[in-house]
Amino acid sequence: MNAAARSEAPQPARPSSVLIVDDVTDTREMYGLYFRTRGFTVFTAMDGRHGIDAATEHRPDVIIMDLSMPGVNGIDATSALKRDARLRNIPIIILTGYPLRAVQRGVLEAGADAFLTKPCLPEELEQHVRRLLERGPRRSR
Repeated sequence: MNAAARSEAPQPARPSSVLIVDDVTDTREMYGLYFRTRGFTVFTAMDGRHGIDAATEHRPDVIIMDLSMPGVNGIDATSALKRDARLRNIPIIILTGYPLRAVQRGVLEAGADAFLTKPCLPEELEQHVRRLLERGPRRSR
């Protein structure tokens, strides 16, 4: 096979990646394990500050962000990510135990793409992740 034929061969698709940002270790581990078994590459972070750093380093396809975390909370982390030109097109799902409409409005105003409440079955979360992946990256805000 010549070099031109090799370069035209389809490359295997890289697995989609998710970044799970949550201060509760069990939550990160449970969703992380689930998404790994579903073929995703998984990154995790224990709070908003580490989430911003991990998003910058790994450029995940989707971010799953807890709302209430020590230090930088989910709204502030989402706002920071959406202000960064390199990261603003990464869809963010806020996953929280606070189902209040006012919280949901604030989260969406900060730039989140979806709002889900805990408890959330991993299969339901995966459906939202896949919908955002199918939609593709946002081009503008």
